[in-house]
Amino acid sequence: MPLPLEDCFNDVVNKAQFGLGLSNEALSASAGIELAALQAVKGGGVDKAVLSRLAPALQLHGPSLLGLAENAWQPEPVLMEGLETFTTTFGDMTVNAFLVYDPATREAAVFDTGASAAGIAARLRELGLNLRHLFLTHTHADHVADIAGVGAPEVNVSEHEPYPDATTFTPGASWSLGNLRIESRSTWGHSKGGTTFVVRGLARPLAIVGDAVFAGSMGGGKVSYADALATNRKEIFSLPNDTVLAPGHGPLTSVGEEKAHNPFFPEFK
Repeated sequence: MPLPLEDCFNDVVNKAQFGLGLSNEALSASAGIELAALQAVKGGGVDKAVLSRLAPALQLHGPSLLGLAENAWQPEPVLMEGLETFTTTFGDMTVNAFLVYDPATREAAVFDTGASAAGIAARLRELGLNLRHLFLTHTHADHVADIAGVGAPEVNVSEHEPYPDATTFTPGASWSLGNLRIESRSTWGHSKGGTTFVVRGLARPLAIVGDAVFAGSMGGGKVSYADALATNRKEIFSLPNDTVLAPGHGPLTSVGEEKAHNPFFPEFK
């Protein structure tokens, strides 16, 4: 079964409202809707007319927001040799971690840990892979819960978000993994050191994006909403359209699919 989308339409509304710093009263006035209608939508009630008015007030793409409300879209499944997804339960949500390896040399890297790395460790043994690195997209608890269970000889994290016993790097740093090349890009805003790792050398370009982008949504701008949007545009949406996006929550997607369906980025529609 494919993973469901991480966010519903009202999650997108709430994230945009919070990011823009709008009170319910200010947003309802800007959109020209009743406060009660806004509160109903924020609670999950589908009202197409209200959503159509809210979208421009929140700088969102209206048809994409309506598409989320109507469950009109799911990203295409991705099966690619050298990439495996591990989804674990953390509290009341699920979280993804990723195993990437060079099929020729068997050198491997893990990206984030999820709630438990037991499945990753078992798969490494099963495939006879040589684990070289654990890369952290950011250090929120659900992404670093089982660093010890991964057993990586080196843990790498952005210098803007240091973590105990991890080696820090400056965004822009890159690594070789057999015939693969891994490049780090700063996609901060959800967290101080949020990092996207771009992997080249598999059948398609790959970007492990952490909580920078979700299928049809994005992580909340907990540190800076404006910078989360700006770094996503600069560092992720500039990648080729066939680039696979591997997010911290929800299903895999692609740059092209997000340009077409993500409400937060209306300029690509």
